[in-house]
Amino acid sequence: MNDNMRLTMTLLKLSDIVLVIVAFALGTISLVHSEHSVSLKQFLSMRTTLANVLIFCFMLTVSHIVFNLSGMYRSMRLAGPWTETIAIVRATFACTVCFAIIGVLFSVKMMPLRFLFLYWAYSVSILCASRQLLRFVAVYLRLHGRNLRYMLIIGTNSRAVEFARRILSREELGYRLIGFVDGEWKGLSEFNASGFTIVSSYSGLAEYLRHTIVDEVAIYLPLADFFRSFPEIANLCEQHGITMRFNADVFALNSARWRSEVFDGDHHIATYTGSTHGWPRIAKRAIDILVSGILIVLLLPIMICAAIAIKLTSPGPIFFLQERIGLNKRRFKIYKFRTMVPNAEKLMARLEKLNEMGGPTFKIKEDPRITPIGRLLRRSSIDELPQLINAFKGDMSLVGPRPLPVRDYQGFNEDWQRRRFSIKPGITCLWQVNGRSGITFDQWMLLDLQYLDEWSLWLDMKILARTIPAVLKGSGAA
Repeated sequence: MNDNMRLTMTLLKLSDIVLVIVAFALGTISLVHSEHSVSLKQFLSMRTTLANVLIFCFMLTVSHIVFNLSGMYRSMRLAGPWTETIAIVRATFACTVCFAIIGVLFSVKMMPLRFLFLYWAYSVSILCASRQLLRFVAVYLRLHGRNLRYMLIIGTNSRAVEFARRILSREELGYRLIGFVDGEWKGLSEFNASGFTIVSSYSGLAEYLRHTIVDEVAIYLPLADFFRSFPEIANLCEQHGITMRFNADVFALNSARWRSEVFDGDHHIATYTGSTHGWPRIAKRAIDILVSGILIVLLLPIMICAAIAIKLTSPGPIFFLQERIGLNKRRFKIYKFRTMVPNAEKLMARLEKLNEMGGPTFKIKEDPRITPIGRLLRRSSIDELPQLINAFKGDMSLVGPRPLPVRDYQGFNEDWQRRRFSIKPGITCLWQVNGRSGITFDQWMLLDLQYLDEWSLWLDMKILARTIPAVLKGSGAA
């Protein structure tokens, strides 16, 4: 990163802190004005304690850390405005959750839920507006020959040509294509027909870089050439301080994403599916602890009544504990209210021919093993409430693919289905809000993978909101 880029990023970070302060002030003013408890003049004349100043500084520090972890300060030149907006929404939502926790821990009276919503709305609006203004200014400068980036592409295959055409079709990005680097190969005649030119061979690349303006090098090499030529190219780019980018499709991975990691001074490229790493994972876990803890307390009377009803109407234990498959095939004990006769699992073998679910899972709508009170608990989903303990402990999350019994997992015959185990299982997910027992096993698995690929904190919030009416209707419960 050059000095101009460092200065720009520093100014951007400072401006974001100022905008967070503005959003905080607007949220406070709006709250005071709407509640009419004190006048704005009286509020502004109140004395500020040292403790409040320290808490506020701590909150600003949290905002700065979350914004950094969320990728708001990485280059968004190739990313569209929607990508930047999503990053802002996620980051500000995570900050708001952190503020809620700080408010509870330090008993901050001026941070009720209404204020937190106002702060989040203001911060999203202000930060998005500021970023769009910066984007508009950047595009204006690029279209007038300023803030340009000169790019060299390594490789001349069809992927390299397609990338070049996409870059050139977007003038607002401010890229100037210098040319291509490659040696002799059988597809060169097809490349020559594209109208692009080769400006250097691999052997002449070092000399070419010494005398040419190059800001970025995009590497589009076949796998064999990648491993043979990449070390030398990477070393040259590092020596010249040139940014490198290469396409992840070189390994033909369909759904995995990439991130860079540093271990003991060595740089690694890690692939992952889903988005549960970094600050999103921390925010998701914080929400699990906070919400499950509150729900356990609020729903305790209902759970006590359910426990008493089970004990009075059916011999056997109150709870049903079963080993389930969790994160990356870790095993854990799931807690549920017992809704079947005590020897239900031993009777399963006799009922296998009545299975209505298909695939390796077992489900019967009119299962004879279910007790009368158990049927009521299932229809109302009260039998699932003890899983809040699993979510609080960390074996499960509030939202995620349903944890399956060991028996069901052993019946899986497609490896693509097993990707659902790459995140923590949950109490509810897309399956619960899209029909539950009313959909096929393959549709269920596809919904779980859709959740992994589209995951965000906002998606979790939407699923939780949709779970409530689904439970009240008893949709697909069995």
